[in-house]
Amino acid sequence: MFAGTGTAIITPFDRDGSVDEEALRRLVRFQEENGVNTLIPCGSTGESAMLSHEEHIRVISIVVDEAKKAKVLAGAGSNCTSEAVMLSKKAEDLGADGILSISPYYVKPTQEGIYQHYVAIEEAVDVPIIVYNIPGRTGSNITVDTMLRLAELEGIVGVKEASGNMSQIQNIIARRPEGFEVLSGDDSITLALMSMGADGVISVTSNCCPGLVSEMVNNAQSDNFEIAKNIHNKLLPLFGALFCESNPIPIKYVMGTMGYGNGSPRLPLTPLSENGRAILDPILRDLGI
Repeated sequence: MFAGTGTAIITPFDRDGSVDEEALRRLVRFQEENGVNTLIPCGSTGESAMLSHEEHIRVISIVVDEAKKAKVLAGAGSNCTSEAVMLSKKAEDLGADGILSISPYYVKPTQEGIYQHYVAIEEAVDVPIIVYNIPGRTGSNITVDTMLRLAELEGIVGVKEASGNMSQIQNIIARRPEGFEVLSGDDSITLALMSMGADGVISVTSNCCPGLVSEMVNNAQSDNFEIAKNIHNKLLPLFGALFCESNPIPIKYVMGTMGYGNGSPRLPLTPLSENGRAILDPILRDLGI
């Protein structure tokens, strides 16, 4: 359903800090022209935590309106279940093809609490849901047993796995029910996970390199792993450099140099430092960005 290359797109801002609708629409077209299968607005990379509800809903509506080929998997998560339900319903009403829902952050729920959180969302909407597991941001991990329990719910169709725990992800891949998609949430391990049977990636890097990431994933899907490995190795320095400071600080800088927004995130995130630019700039030059 959401297999292949998905881009967790940035939210471009104007010089005054407001959402740059024109740049966002151009970004959607750039992604589609370069083979991206799914667009994910209002995720972590899209600075959902720094958008007002009105902005959040507006960004999703712009992406849904502009997308002509790619599916739209709208970020609609929250650490408050009622808020996650509200955002999910809004995204569904706007015409999103699915919901990306981050596990509740900060509050550190039990595994039963995580399960019941997703049950509430699944019962509230009729569009498919991708669970987003990223313990480094949420403070809690969705265990294999809980993930497999969620996978039995009709509306839960996959997971974006960004735990970095290869054993955990392998177990989910091996034990998942038929049709449940496992998507890499970390560019640097996408190829490794796809060699184990994962279905694709929700990528940060494909904001600026959608063609290369799509080519890598397409070749991995076709078992052309030698070609995919060559592309992976070419992109590997960028995979690391885009996390030299907290995401999305580096990718906002890169996209700003490409003309998509002002290049800066919103506070409390700050613009990329001189040290960060010194890391990224040579890599961008080598890649022709």
